[in-house]
Amino acid sequence: MKLLAITGASGRIGTALRPLLRQHYRLRLLDVREPGDVLDSGEAFQQVDVTALAAVEAAFEGVDAVLHLAGQPSPNANWNSVLKDNIDATRSVFEAARRRGVGKIVFASTNHVMGFHNLEQAWPIDERAPIRPDSLYGVSKAFGEALARYYCDAFGIPIICLRIGWFTSHQPTMASLNPLWISARDLAQVVQLSIETSRRFGIYNATSNNAQAHWDLSSARHELGYAPLDDVSATATAENPSAYVDPRAGVLVDR
Repeated sequence: MKLLAITGASGRIGTALRPLLRQHYRLRLLDVREPGDVLDSGEAFQQVDVTALAAVEAAFEGVDAVLHLAGQPSPNANWNSVLKDNIDATRSVFEAARRRGVGKIVFASTNHVMGFHNLEQAWPIDERAPIRPDSLYGVSKAFGEALARYYCDAFGIPIICLRIGWFTSHQPTMASLNPLWISARDLAQVVQLSIETSRRFGIYNATSNNAQAHWDLSSARHELGYAPLDDVSATATAENPSAYVDPRAGVLVDR
């Protein structure tokens, strides 16, 4: 079984994906904090700050593939936060992977790279449209996609970028976010397909098979073989209102 390193493995998405991914890979879990549950026999934990290049390089010894989940996940994050946790950290992960000869990187990008299309209801949104970040968080993930393209072209590292929708460990109930929803098993499926694909580079939307179809999945379906199994309309309960994003929050918080 391939050895897959997961950065940010103790986070919300990493915790949900672990039991699904360890059916196919040995897992090396990297995070600044220990996982909140007992490790499986196919898992090993290392305490690593992914902004520290030397530490990440050491942790990638013998790794076949990397799933880079670590980072600042808030659309309201300010510049200092995304600079350290998303921009510097992503550079450390990509550079450490290059130095260790890692065979594949899957980069957790975000729908917020295209967030202004969503705010303007310019649906369906596909990956070929111009990027329109809705936040400094979205900007930092757009940087990660550009850095991925550079490392692929300059150094030949295969990198797949997934513009992940809304993942929640709770029942999805937010009207404005439901079309973005992705289930754990659909996310695990598209991650595994990204690891195993022979494609050298790609940027793909990653939501479930939601009836609203606001996010175009045709590229992921045709190029990766993604076949999402879940639909938020079969899962969601009460339609509680929720703001998608405040585009000015990350900048104005520093004033």
